[in-house]
Amino acid sequence: MIALSLAEIAEVVGGQTHDIPDPSVRVTGSVVRDSREVESGSLFVAFAGERVDGHDFAEAVVAAGAVAVLGSRPVGVPAIVVPDVQKALGALARHVVQRLGTTLVALTGSAGKTSTKDLIAQVLQRKAPTVFTPGSLNNEIGLPLTALTATEETKFLVLEMGARGIGHIRYLTDLTPPKIGLVLNVGTAHIGEFGGREQIAQAKGEIVEALPSASEGGAAILNADDPLVRAMASRTKAKVILFGESGEADVRAENVRLTDSGQPSFMLHTPSGCSDVTMRLYGEHHVSNALAAAAVAHELGMSVVEIATALSEAGSLSRWRMEVTERPDGVTIVNDAYNANPESMRAALRALAAMGRGRRTWAVLGKMAELGDEALAEHDAVGRLAVRLNVSKLVAVGDREASWLQLGAYNEGSWGEESVHVSDAQAAVDLLRSELRPGDVVLVKASRSVGLESVAEALLAGGTEGEVAAR
Repeated sequence: MIALSLAEIAEVVGGQTHDIPDPSVRVTGSVVRDSREVESGSLFVAFAGERVDGHDFAEAVVAAGAVAVLGSRPVGVPAIVVPDVQKALGALARHVVQRLGTTLVALTGSAGKTSTKDLIAQVLQRKAPTVFTPGSLNNEIGLPLTALTATEETKFLVLEMGARGIGHIRYLTDLTPPKIGLVLNVGTAHIGEFGGREQIAQAKGEIVEALPSASEGGAAILNADDPLVRAMASRTKAKVILFGESGEADVRAENVRLTDSGQPSFMLHTPSGCSDVTMRLYGEHHVSNALAAAAVAHELGMSVVEIATALSEAGSLSRWRMEVTERPDGVTIVNDAYNANPESMRAALRALAAMGRGRRTWAVLGKMAELGDEALAEHDAVGRLAVRLNVSKLVAVGDREASWLQLGAYNEGSWGEESVHVSDAQAAVDLLRSELRPGDVVLVKASRSVGLESVAEALLAGGTEGEVAAR
């Protein structure tokens, strides 16, 4: 963060200083909420949660080098006390972003946010210093903490924005007003919470409503291949840039194909020219992500050759997202277990089919959460797709939703033991250990709450049954 005195911070957040001998002392380090991340010059943000109260760590963080605590009550060490810690953190982020004047890129969508954010960051870093959301810290706490890592040297700030309902993205854009806003897609992720795709589109579109006008440099980057996203053009006064495979897209892909290893290759077209791209990432769904990143970079002045080179060299920065590892015996493990929704599940299965040409393929799948009334139909459809793609074996892991996956495969024509339903991760590991052969390809995917990353980790580490069960 840029250096600010405790007096300045107290004024910005509307707080009262307590036990601070010298209010001119400056915060010169990071702003953190995890006591383990405190360094010399830090500001520690104390949240009172259901299980852990950050205020209890006040003495320890100051002893570790923190200048002060931002909290909701006095703690006996230097502190700025506010009525609402979350709102205070947001106010501090808004102040820092406005003071820096960095170019802020914000993105949202039902699927692919984190992968696209990582691509945008890797491309823009070639042009100038860039700060971006780590992992998926895209909510009311993670977003301002990310923004506060920006410094005077930061040219681009790339922020992923998540939403659980109407108004959430509006709140985030109020904290960190974007100059460029990107909407990837409107899918069925969290449809149970939102109540329908139209409601999801309403929420996601708040990001383009927050943009400045075209004359002020605002740019809305929209997916031309998604009708609900494309319709958001009417909700913004910013310049509209379309990306996708549609012939009407300003930034588009042609001649899309997958290499023998399942990596996408295509011709990137932009208003200033075209260039070939062959990605290191796996799965055709990354083409849309790459086009979105290319549209951002082109708008910010990068040449098509620079963009294509950066996209071809970009890797995966976030864990458990199409993370591909080959064991010494030739078995390939694809750990895509960070999260799942119908769109990302279908994309992962298609990537598995491409990667497994001429090899035996396994889809180890668990439930997709927060689908509401669509849950049964969507799980059934994924099970059927696995059969249509000729996945050698479907292993459905868990309770009710997993049984729907297996039933969908059975009804589509799965026979014998081509699909199987197991109770938990340990049962899946036991099955795979007994049946995997050199050269097999294994995809592991489910919603985050299922924790199927333990299956991938066990298969790679050769952990014991007890180790897997304890995860």
